[in-house]
Formats: sequence, C-alpha cells, structure tokens
Amino acid sequence: MSGNNKHNNNSREYTKKTISFLLAGAMVFGGAGAVFADGASAAGASATASMTVSKTGAFSDVSSGFWAEKHIYKLAAQGIIVGNNGKFRPGDPVTQQEAVLMALRFMKLENKASANSVATALPTGFDVSNYYKPYVVLAFQQNVLDKATEMTADNLKTSWGTRKATREWIAELLIRALGKTSDALSVANEPSGFADDAKISSDKRGYINTAIDLGLTNGLKGNIFNPQGEVTRAQLATFFSRAEAQSAAVYDNTASGIVTELKDGKMTVYSGAASAVYSLSSGTAYFTSAADTAISLNDIQPYTKVTVIGKNGAASYVELTDAKPQVETIQGTFARLSPSANKFWLKNADGYPEYAFDNATSFVDAGGSAITASSISEDSIVSITRETFTGQNKVLKVQVTSGVVNKTASGTLKSIDLTAKTITFTNASGTEETFKWTDSALFSYQKAILQPSELKAGTAVNYTIKNSLIASVEVTQSVERTVQGMLTELTDSSVVYKKADGTRGVQLLAASTAIVIQGYAKPAAANLIADATYGDTVELTLNGSDQVTKITVVNRRLEQLFGTSVVSFNFKTNLLTVTDSGNQAHVYQLDANTKFINANGNLPTLSSIASMLTENRKVNVSALGQRMLSLEIVSKYEGTLTSVNTATKMFVLKTADGRSLNLPYPPMVEMFGRTGLSITDVSAGSVVTAFLSTSQDVLTSLKVKTSQQLQLAYVDAANNKLGVKTSGGNIDIYTLSLPLTDEAGQTIKLSDLKAGDYVNVPALGNSPLSIQSVKLTSGQVTAIDAAAGSLSVKDYSGAVQTFGAGGNVKIVRDSAASGTLGSLSLSERVEVRKDADGTTTIVSVLPVQSRSFSSYDAAAGRIVVKRDTVDDENYRFTLSPNVYIHQGDTTLSVQSLKENDKITLYFNNNIVVEIVKQ
Repeated sequence: MSGNNKHNNNSREYTKKTISFLLAGAMVFGGAGAVFADGASAAGASATASMTVSKTGAFSDVSSGFWAEKHIYKLAAQGIIVGNNGKFRPGDPVTQQEAVLMALRFMKLENKASANSVATALPTGFDVSNYYKPYVVLAFQQNVLDKATEMTADNLKTSWGTRKATREWIAELLIRALGKTSDALSVANEPSGFADDAKISSDKRGYINTAIDLGLTNGLKGNIFNPQGEVTRAQLATFFSRAEAQSAAVYDNTASGIVTELKDGKMTVYSGAASAVYSLSSGTAYFTSAADTAISLNDIQPYTKVTVIGKNGAASYVELTDAKPQVETIQGTFARLSPSANKFWLKNADGYPEYAFDNATSFVDAGGSAITASSISEDSIVSITRETFTGQNKVLKVQVTSGVVNKTASGTLKSIDLTAKTITFTNASGTEETFKWTDSALFSYQKAILQPSELKAGTAVNYTIKNSLIASVEVTQSVERTVQGMLTELTDSSVVYKKADGTRGVQLLAASTAIVIQGYAKPAAANLIADATYGDTVELTLNGSDQVTKITVVNRRLEQLFGTSVVSFNFKTNLLTVTDSGNQAHVYQLDANTKFINANGNLPTLSSIASMLTENRKVNVSALGQRMLSLEIVSKYEGTLTSVNTATKMFVLKTADGRSLNLPYPPMVEMFGRTGLSITDVSAGSVVTAFLSTSQDVLTSLKVKTSQQLQLAYVDAANNKLGVKTSGGNIDIYTLSLPLTDEAGQTIKLSDLKAGDYVNVPALGNSPLSIQSVKLTSGQVTAIDAAAGSLSVKDYSGAVQTFGAGGNVKIVRDSAASGTLGSLSLSERVEVRKDADGTTTIVSVLPVQSRSFSSYDAAAGRIVVKRDTVDDENYRFTLSPNVYIHQGDTTLSVQSLKENDKITLYFNNNIVVEIVKQ
C-alpha cells in the first residue's frame, strides 16, 4: 500500500467515526428525505412530456419542517429538481434511469441530451423508458455510466432503467458525476472498513471508499454499508445538494455576496462588482450553511454573507453562509466636522484621523435615534462602524455613546430588572437602550398608577429620560400583565381584591377566564374563596384591555382536615365540634352556605345531614377560621397503595394530600379483566379506591384504577355493547352511559368501531369509565432513524407519516417483542399505534406470504392461491374491503390477477390488506 493510500484509509476510518452528515440508521447518502427530479413516471412517459420546475414549497407531500426541506428549497430554486403533479413522493425508491437524469442536471449537462442519438446508441435488451433514453445515452458519452459494467449479460436480465438503484450503484454514479473516477480507481483495492465489506461488489469498492474520503458518507449504524439496499428519492436528492460543495458546476440563478440592506421586503446583496436587489416573499426559504433547520428573515443581519438563489429579481432561497457582520468598529473622541466636505475628524494621542461620510451614513444617539451630524459636540465619545468588504472602508454609522441624555421617546419595553431598578427599551428605530429609575419615577397606564413589578416585556410605552434617568413610563398599549391581592368579592363580571398597600382594586372579567388552583383538576369560579378577612391570595392575569383572563390562587388561608371525628353537634347553634388526628378539638359554625357531601356524592341540606353527625362519625372539613365551607361524610379513601403487610393483614394507602392510612385487608378486590383477586395481587404504586361501610367501621371493597389497551372482539351497535379481548377471555362492555372518543378527544359513535380495532379502556375496578379508540396506521416502512428514534410509514392512501418513538418502542413480530427500531427493515409492512398512556410506540410487523394466484371468489370476498403441497389447507384468504393491490406504483383490481401470477400477500388479523404482484 502506498503512503498516499495509507493516508486515505486512515482518513476514511476517521471520517466514518466523526462525520455526521447523515442521520444514523438512514441511507448512506442522505438521511430521511429530499426532493429530486423525475421527468416522467416509471411506466414510460413519452419524450415530449411537458415538465415544469416546481416552485419553492410547492411539493404537497413535503411538509413544512420536513428534515430535508433545506435541500428541497435549494435544488428546486436552482432548477435541479422538479416535481410531478405537485408531488415528489420522497419515500419511493429511485430507479436507475431517474438517478441518471438527476446526475446530469447536477452536472449542468441536461441540455446536451439529444433524442436523435438514441436510435443506435443503446443495444437490444438494454431496456430504458423512452423519456430517459437520451439522458442515458448522454451519461455513457460523458462517462457517468460505464458501458463495460452496465451492459454485461447478467446486468440485462431485467429492465435496466426501471430497476431500483442500489446504494453501491449510486455511489459509483455520484463519484463519476463529480469527476472523481480516477480517485476511485486508486483506492479500488482498499478495504472499506465496513463490517459488511465482503458484500460490496469489487468494482464498486473504490467508489464507496472515495465517498468516504470526500467526507460524503460514514455508513449506517452498526458500521455497515448495506450495498444492495434500495435508495429513496429523498435520500438521493439530499446527497446531490450536499455534493455541490465538491462540484465545479456553476448553478443557475445563484449568487453570493454581502447583505448591504434589508428594507421594505427587499434584500440588497453586494457581490464584488455590483449590487443586486432581490424581493422577498412568504415563499422565500431561509437557512444557514451550517445546519438543515430553517431560520427566519430576522436571523439574517446586514453585512453578513449569504448565497441567494432567485429569478427575475425574486429570491426563492437564501442561505446564511457567515453570520459575522463584515464590518469593523472604531471608538474615539469626536474632534471636528466639515459638513461641506462630508468629513469629520477624531482625536487621539497620534493626531486627528480623518473619516469621510456620504448620504448613506447614519448618525444616531446612544439610544439609536437619528440625529444630525452637526449636533455632535466636541469631545463626545463616538463609535464608528465601517464596512470591510468593498475595499473602500465606507463609514456606515456614527453613534454617540456618551453624554447626558434628555429626551422623550416611544418604543417597546424589552426587559425590567427590579433589583437594579433598570429598564431596557427597544426604541422606534429598533435599538436597545437601558436606563435606571429613581423612586420619583412615575409609571402609569390609562391614568392609573402602576408599580414597576406590573410592567411586562413587550408593552408599548412612551418614556421620558431626564439627566439620563427615567422620569416616567406611560404604557400606551399593554400586553399581558399580572397583579396580586386578596380576593374579597367575585361576581359574574368583575373581581374585587385588596392590594398589598391595602387599597381596593376592581377588574372586569374577560369573556373567558381560566381558574388555576393547585390540587384541583378542573377548578371553577365556585372553588375560589372571596372573603374580606380570609379570601384567597390571587394573581390576576390582565390582557391588553385590562380584563382578567386568568385567576391563579397563590395562597389561601383555607383549613382542611381529613378524617376528623365528630365529638358533638348542637342543633340549636349549628356548632360542630371535631377532633383531628392529633386529638385536638376544633369548633366550626355551619350555616346555609356550607356545602355538604354524603356517601353517594349527593348534596343534602343541613337539616337532612344533621342526624348523621353522631359521635365518632368520620368527616372531612374545609373552613375559613370558624366558618365551615364544606363537610363531607367519609365513605371512601382514594390514593396510591404503597405497601402490604401479610403478617398484620394491613395495607398502607397514601392519599393525594400526603396522608398515609393503615387499613385492614378488604374482603373484595376488583380489577378490570381479572377475577379472584386479593390485596396481594395489587402491585405497589397502583391507584386505588377503598370503600367503607355505612357505619365506617370496615372496608367493603378495594377497586384498582387501571388503563388498558385492548383489542375489540366484536361491536354490537344495535345493543350499545362491545366485547374486548383479555387474557381471561372476552368481556362485554355496555357503552350507553360511557363517553366514546377518538385519540384527539372528539366524540365518536359505537358504529365507528369494528372488530380488530384497539381501544383504551380506563376503569375503576370492574367498571369502565370511558372508551377511546386508538389510531392505527398500516403501510410500508420507508425510513428508519434509530438514532433519532423515529420511523416513517407510507400508508395505503400513499401518505407518508413519521412517528417519533424516542427510546420507547416495542416491535412485535410473530408474537416475539423487541425494544429497538434496528430490528425493523425497510419495505416491511407494519401496523403502528401508541400504547394506552401514549408513551410507547407499538409497531406490529404484518405477516407475509409469497404464493401463486389461482382464483377470486367474489361472493365470499376472498382469493384462492395454489397449494404448496397436497395437504396444504391454508390456501383461501379473506380480503379486506380496502385491500391495496398493486404492481409497483400501479394500482390493480383483483380481477386483473391471472392464474399462476406470483403474488406477495400481507395480513392483518388474518385478513389480506395488501397484495403485491411480482
């Protein structure tokens, strides 16, 4: 091995370990997607088929935020990629003839293709669709394709053009397109270093090695290359986009330079000799050269370096290549100005350096507000900004940085520091300036005095500065702000509260006001405590119209005692005496406003519940001082089972309020889908409800709260009943009184469900609480990104959906389960769903069989296949009503299948959901 080869091989090993152009687990040349040009369908469009370059963002099947949208925008703007009827189909595999056309566009050679050269250039048996023939001929002429390799007898046994491009074949095509064939030949005998190096064809190894040496690939997870794996359209396009850095081609409508102005929806770019002005629109895409995620126009600042792709003065794609402004800053002391000569001088220890300015030079004060050059006084400290990209070092801005400030201005309050007593404003020119306030400063809104703490970032203000200190801040257009106080009154339209300084505050309620109380799942206004002495301390969120949009309880003086024992109740005075768990006595006054809750959850009156307040009766109480707000007769304990003591026959239940209750074994334990349980069958951490007898002296039952995902055995909509499959057999559920929803929480009908579907069933004991349908997505795996924990599936409608599994995934195959996405393969058919709590993605691999078609039984809705053996009884299969039958991208009818056709069948619940004709 030569020294150079040794260097390349070492670099290759380093590159494989360090370069991260590609998402782990995705195709070696791209990741998970990008757009690429296909002149016509693989079925063989004519050479006269019309094609138009798709506008940026015009691919309906490439959504905003798609990981490869940068490459899509870029290549579409350059005219390298085009669409087909507004779609791209990024997950579809690439054919060899499609890849050739993409390579020629990448090389700027597409226009050299001639239909006249086709007749004798391709030999008999070299099958290419008519549309692509001129391009394939040109590819041979330009040595993008090698005749000795492509026209071998073995290579012509199947259609060359429509054959799916493999990863190693694409490696050769792209290295040849870059003009790096000689580099590939020089390392053809080098080992690639991949674990599956033996599977790489010997004539492709050099091209793969060169791709590594150029920093274009580092293979797949597990240090493999998978040379025979299919390449998706998206993956190939992404690679060409990234490979432009290695190409000498000059792409159309592309210019690089310095942004000199961003104004009125236009960007001016200086390219070294002249400036070009580009109009910007909502369709303009913005990215950086360092990342694939989109940025906004606000991320591009004047005097930064960009590449712009646009046509007729309209920018389609803007890429920020260097975010550092190409300017320099000079600090100095202002000496003198000559307005007639457009010059000024600074002074320093070495003399008086001279600076020229013109009409484009801006002069501003410390806050960024425009001033005249003549207003700058001698000895002012100034900061000069000069450009560094034209060679002329033009002065762009002169800003006074020191001096006493006295002014009134408008702007936006950016931030406030209550400790340092400073406010940062963004003035009308967009410049930030910070000033300090004193205790004499005045803050107001609509003539109402505000505290500094009530000011919020984003508020529009007028502010007055005197002697460089804040004299006043007037809020002119408020954003959301907050105030605090004790709630004293609450009506349907207003809130009355006592401020910290003791004054009274009144605010109107907005049309919709949110209530937030810690410990309340769905708090309402009735749960708020308004009282002149014991009212809740609340934070009121006010909108720009000063209406209350949210009331948050931050503190309350409410006293809550659980499990107290009644000592006595005086029917004349309505005084209730109880003792708490520490045997301390408490006396409360009951009245007509006291809320009562009995064992059935009903709300009885004081007179009807008084007879139940007998000695030792267990009650939960809520009170303000001595005034009883609510009283509940204890009938159950809700909480989490923390431990079980088999020796003492006791268990510990921890309630939501933090109490730990020691309770005796219950006589009955209920859990949905199981029978014959005892307390020892309930695992620690389970949410349970322990029910008490009427006398409160014993437990009657313990019901476990569960949430299970179950498959439907049947649906009986006529009788409002369905059956779910459990390990103990089918269970009937009557749904008339149960909420039925989909995963989004929208109400559904029972008839919307069918046998085989999955549902989430939360239940308390044996009683279901609701039924929620589970969204199922079935289709073909088109992309797997094990590193990011995601996979993409093209469903049977043709739509590609991406699922983020994160670290929680369960792959089910033939009743065996795996926890890694790596156990999946591209092109497998799967059914994807989320588990009951939505944290785990369950991917069920659909069973598959390869058979020979025999006949179709329309009456029974099933097909018959040839028997594998005389004893084979598994040859009749029921078809799904929406079975997808196809050959490649062409949809077929079941009637079009002929006897002895080779077909692949995919099953879901023993029903055929897809048939692929070979």
